[in-house]
Amino acid sequence: MNLAALIFFHFVFSIVLMAEPTKVPLWPQGAPGAKGQSEQDQPFISLWLAAPDRANGAAFVVCPGGGYGSLAADHEGAQVAKWFNGLGVSAFVLHYRLGSQGYHYPVQLMDVQRAIRHVRAHASDYHIDPQRIGIVGFSAGGHLCSMAATLFDEKPTGMTNDAVDQVSARPNVAVPTYPVISMIESYRHAGSRKNLLGPADNDELAALVSTERRVTPQTPPVFLFQTDEDTVVPAENAVAFYLACRRHGVPAELHCYKPGPHGVGLFLGDPVLGTWSVHLCDWLRNQGFLKPSPRTAIQGTLKVNGSPVSWGSVVFTPLDASAPVACARVMRGSFKLKPDQGPVIGKVKLTVSYSSADVPGVETPDGTVTTHEKSPGAGSWEIDLRENHPNLALEITR
Repeated sequence: MNLAALIFFHFVFSIVLMAEPTKVPLWPQGAPGAKGQSEQDQPFISLWLAAPDRANGAAFVVCPGGGYGSLAADHEGAQVAKWFNGLGVSAFVLHYRLGSQGYHYPVQLMDVQRAIRHVRAHASDYHIDPQRIGIVGFSAGGHLCSMAATLFDEKPTGMTNDAVDQVSARPNVAVPTYPVISMIESYRHAGSRKNLLGPADNDELAALVSTERRVTPQTPPVFLFQTDEDTVVPAENAVAFYLACRRHGVPAELHCYKPGPHGVGLFLGDPVLGTWSVHLCDWLRNQGFLKPSPRTAIQGTLKVNGSPVSWGSVVFTPLDASAPVACARVMRGSFKLKPDQGPVIGKVKLTVSYSSADVPGVETPDGTVTTHEKSPGAGSWEIDLRENHPNLALEITR
């Protein structure tokens, strides 16, 4: 069965019969170095393609955790894929080879590189943008994710070097989640190191796969989620990777929650911890990952009742809920944003906030006045932005 037929099969049976997602082998002719023909020997991806009426062209390869000894393929695999589908993002859950089955580094790196290359090589078949392919991984899968983000130019021994292997393995964004990172520091996860490196385990090799040491300026933008209470894979791992990104100028965002044990997945039932996925969605949106949108530099002034506001903000929200939102800080009545931080070109709605001290007689619980209107009863405040938009002179009447 060819790829097009597999995708058709997936749509028909997932939507109509609610069957399991299609499994696509990464090496249809057999994986290099495989010890057999079973699923544990032949890595594959499970296709979770976004519904055509929601798909936005973005995709993620999902790497479940399990200490390189097993795969948490439900709450760190299928559930994550379904969540991405809700955003209009297609997902590909990677079933990589494991140390518990006799497979050790660099096999896992080969598998994750092949997954990214496969998705990119077949981007037109999957109706995705080859320049919007991310990778997310949990625990040991987070380590695999971080290897994909830092070692994408490595050529593991045993690569087939076929047409797919000629495609770039660099992900466009990376989301290591409560990740194993170091294999040498005191906070390392010993089980992951043992399973990954196997009989060849030594400090030199362990240092080579300690990914906080492998970050470069070419590492893609990174989003990290971690909990402080995690005693299995301590937060030092995620923090070390974040700091390495800062040293090399890689855009990075770290969310470290106090509560939560290791291995929580999305944990959408928790009203606090479950909000990490909301932050991830916002980050992807403002990276332009969900909706690539041309942006423009902007500057201007903000006055209320004819006087410059002391401090505040102007938020530019596009009508498309997937496109980036821009927020300009106002100081002494002025604001300015660079092109890469500015609002998207086209129609946007404004939300303006400023100090209640700027309006004598107005008191608010938090000392801030927020409005979507130029004046009471004027309705929603909407403007149409163009590239190189002139200065905006925003006036509010209270």
